[in-house]
Amino acid sequence: MGFKMGIVGLPNVGKSTLFNALTKTAAAQAANFPFCTIEPNVGEVAVPDARLDKLAEIAKSKQIIPTRMTFVDIAGLVKGASKGEGLGNQFLANIREVDAIAHVLRCFEDGDVTHVEGRVDPVADAETIEMELMLADMESLEKRMQNIVRKVRGGDKEAVQQERLMKAALAALEEGKPARVVEVDAEDAKAWKMLQLLTTKPVLYVCNVSEEEAAEGNAHSAAVAEMAAAQGNSHVIISARIEEEISQLEPDEAEEFLGEMGLEEPGLDRLIRAGYELLHLETYFTVGPKEARAWTIGQGTLAPQAAGVIHGDFEKGFIRAETIAFDDFVSLGGEQPCKEAGKMRAEGKSYMVKDGDVLHFLFNT
Repeated sequence: MGFKMGIVGLPNVGKSTLFNALTKTAAAQAANFPFCTIEPNVGEVAVPDARLDKLAEIAKSKQIIPTRMTFVDIAGLVKGASKGEGLGNQFLANIREVDAIAHVLRCFEDGDVTHVEGRVDPVADAETIEMELMLADMESLEKRMQNIVRKVRGGDKEAVQQERLMKAALAALEEGKPARVVEVDAEDAKAWKMLQLLTTKPVLYVCNVSEEEAAEGNAHSAAVAEMAAAQGNSHVIISARIEEEISQLEPDEAEEFLGEMGLEEPGLDRLIRAGYELLHLETYFTVGPKEARAWTIGQGTLAPQAAGVIHGDFEKGFIRAETIAFDDFVSLGGEQPCKEAGKMRAEGKSYMVKDGDVLHFLFNT
């Protein structure tokens, strides 16, 4: 299980340039006019993780298989999108299908690149899109509440629960707040998710700055950081142009280029890490002579469900998980030394998998 992140933003903020860089393709046409991305472009990228390379080196694995994440380049929204302006409704539907939103904000000055509103104000841009998503949610909720009136009157438990949750969401939206501010109990979590509200998606603000400002950011990105902190969201600073250049270079050339720009790592790494934190994800590993492989799970996942990420039969027939902590595997030099030192543990169905665990599952077929 990786995760799917939708790249959204107003036209001409650098979405497609960033997408091209992330997927190392030119599949998404980057052009200086609105709606150059007519269909959502989907690309998968490997999640960089130095731990996986280290494990493979120790185990002498023939193959290294990183976990992957999916990026969806969703065409530029404009004011009025919730009413179908621009290519509005089509793109709002695409946003429903992603796990999180990477909201690209223009934080660079460039007279050659047109801004759809004729000015550079990333906080106002963020508010424009948030408002469109909120309006779309309100319209959706009002329609659905009308459609379940008869079931609610008839005492249908599911409909009563849905109406209660929809009213809570609508109350927040009418106060000008996104639906994600609503506190939802565990027993309502599944029904809440089924509402598929746009403003329940976690948001990561991506500040697209000029190449010269990639290391430290600027006044625009500072304003976004302040807004994100106030909302409880996060942000990253990236130069989409730098990322696009890096994506075309060999690894050693890319490292040299990053050093010249005063950067320690590609923006992709920061973006993925921020996305993992946003969705409360973590990684475990399976390691052997054939392959070393990374798997993505949610924080708090129990061992049988972690096994199910590999194959459903692993979860159904789960017996136990043989577990070695990453640090032990590395410091002792592999599986056999860990066994001999008593660092391999047998864990049962109630074991909560930890980030970096090296696991081997035993199961009945």
